[in-house]
Amino acid sequence: MGYALSASRLQTYQRCPQAYYFQYERHMSNPIGQRAASLGWALHQTLATLYRDWSYSQPMPWSWVMVQWKPYKTRLTPFEYQDGEIILQRYYAEYLQSDMLRKPVAVEGRIQGTLLFDGIEFSLKGRYDRLDWFEDGLALVDYKSAKSPQVPAPDAVDVQLGLYALALGQHYQQSLKQVSLVFLRTGNVISFAVTDNHQAKVRFLIQDLALRLHVDQDWNPCTGTHCKGCSYKAYCPAVNPDPAPLPSEIQSRPAPPLQLALTLFG
Repeated sequence: MGYALSASRLQTYQRCPQAYYFQYERHMSNPIGQRAASLGWALHQTLATLYRDWSYSQPMPWSWVMVQWKPYKTRLTPFEYQDGEIILQRYYAEYLQSDMLRKPVAVEGRIQGTLLFDGIEFSLKGRYDRLDWFEDGLALVDYKSAKSPQVPAPDAVDVQLGLYALALGQHYQQSLKQVSLVFLRTGNVISFAVTDNHQAKVRFLIQDLALRLHVDQDWNPCTGTHCKGCSYKAYCPAVNPDPAPLPSEIQSRPAPPLQLALTLFG
């Protein structure tokens, strides 16, 4: 089995190697992580069903949208259900009622790929809400349903674009050309063009990570504004003059999984 690597993991490594080390190598708990709100989950599932199950032989009627939304009435509060219906009405008017609506390549899909660096096979993993055909390649769509969604920092966006481009290119043999964030509550859309530079940046980060995994040292902290909300600052010598010792039960780490690759010449 390869070394699991997702966009969020690689973004953590880019932000601070030591935080990555604590969370993914030492498996220290991260109390900041929270499950998505139930309304957001219901909206994502409804949109996936709409795109996946519609016949596309005629314009999609609003009644079809409500048929897919109604099952969530018992799973949400009355306010959440009404709020979700308003969000779907806006989305329907903007995207779904058009007679130009096209069936996507996939919905609620998983991204998988592999890369080999320094004898370590990295398994690239991720997920997406929708994948469309776009000009001479692919376009990935990610829905944002939070009340106050944050636009990712440019460095984080670059990592996500590069990793998705690498993995999707392996699976579909097509280039990822664009990634769009659709903010469901406002209707705003932010799109990013994907370039070869994004893939090169991700390859560099993964190669750097592979080196650290081999030597198991120099997981140096990288300070910045992110330190304020870091779950591991109590253990960090860069922000704490008297850092706490690591919990004894997680101070040892097994060797990273290695995948030997042999090239055969016929």
